[in-house]
Amino acid sequence: MRRDSFIKFKNLIKKSTNIVIVTHWSPDGDAMGSSLGLHLLLKKLGKKSQVIVPNGYPDFLHFLPANKSVIIYEKDKNKALRRIKQADLIFTLDFNNFKRLEGLGPALSDSAAPKVLIDHHQQPDTYPDLYFHDTAACSTCELVYDFMAGLGHKKLLDKKIAACLYTGLMTDTGSFRFPSVTARTHEIIAELIKTGLQPSEIHSAVYDSYSLDRLKLLGYALNEKLKIIEGYPIAYFLLTEKELQRFHYQKGDTEGLVNYPFSIKGIEVCALFNETSDYTKISFRSKGKIDMNQYARKYFEGGGHINAAGGKSTLSLPETEEKFIKTVKELF
Repeated sequence: MRRDSFIKFKNLIKKSTNIVIVTHWSPDGDAMGSSLGLHLLLKKLGKKSQVIVPNGYPDFLHFLPANKSVIIYEKDKNKALRRIKQADLIFTLDFNNFKRLEGLGPALSDSAAPKVLIDHHQQPDTYPDLYFHDTAACSTCELVYDFMAGLGHKKLLDKKIAACLYTGLMTDTGSFRFPSVTARTHEIIAELIKTGLQPSEIHSAVYDSYSLDRLKLLGYALNEKLKIIEGYPIAYFLLTEKELQRFHYQKGDTEGLVNYPFSIKGIEVCALFNETSDYTKISFRSKGKIDMNQYARKYFEGGGHINAAGGKSTLSLPETEEKFIKTVKELF
């Protein structure tokens, strides 16, 4: 954990005019919720603020306030690069290594603007000038709330900011069922609800907006693609690019799928392999002290949390599966 002094943060924000907020490749609910929540706060402080993401994100997150103002680097590189060049302060949220930005990484690395990290993943890089980092936090949205309160701006919390932060808190904790949830988490939720926020509306926007194809893909994966490694409490899914295309896959359609095998008694590790034309995207989950962060870093160019991490493989899908089966047994 490293939380630099709020005096430093206040001074840095005060003297900044053009602020850019960047989050990781394939943004999820916590990435977008924290980024847009901070963006709305900075706007209230009279700052020019811009959220930039490396690539697109799921449609079920497009309900978030200020969503339409987001610049997607893959769709508008010139505009994104221009805003980064103009920035006199850059916030990096929900990631801690420029590798998580793919093609957007070099632009941030080249920028002379001071950088502030707000994140809860393990082993942060050394690029930030200031850190607001805590692996004990359940989400980056929790940290953004604490950051806002620490700056003395809790009174600026409104229903729009609350909607953003609640989305990240909810999605990054599996609807508040993961071990990362603490009393502090629920204290923050209580403060968010006081703004007039309706949790049921956020839950419905995220989880009750499946397309028919997404629901069929879920059924297919559970019925046809779930595998268990014999003799080990390990379950995983392998989805080929062709199978994903068969169900007209859209970004976010496999969100949450990796967690389903935990409903099987005894399963302690789950994985999901999604094949793309360039590489295989991998999600890892575990229970207890089984460290998927270190495993993903060691074998699949990834990282994250102890119980939730991601990675990728440029091997063929069969070769990736073989590598996984061979190496994942080391965890037991």
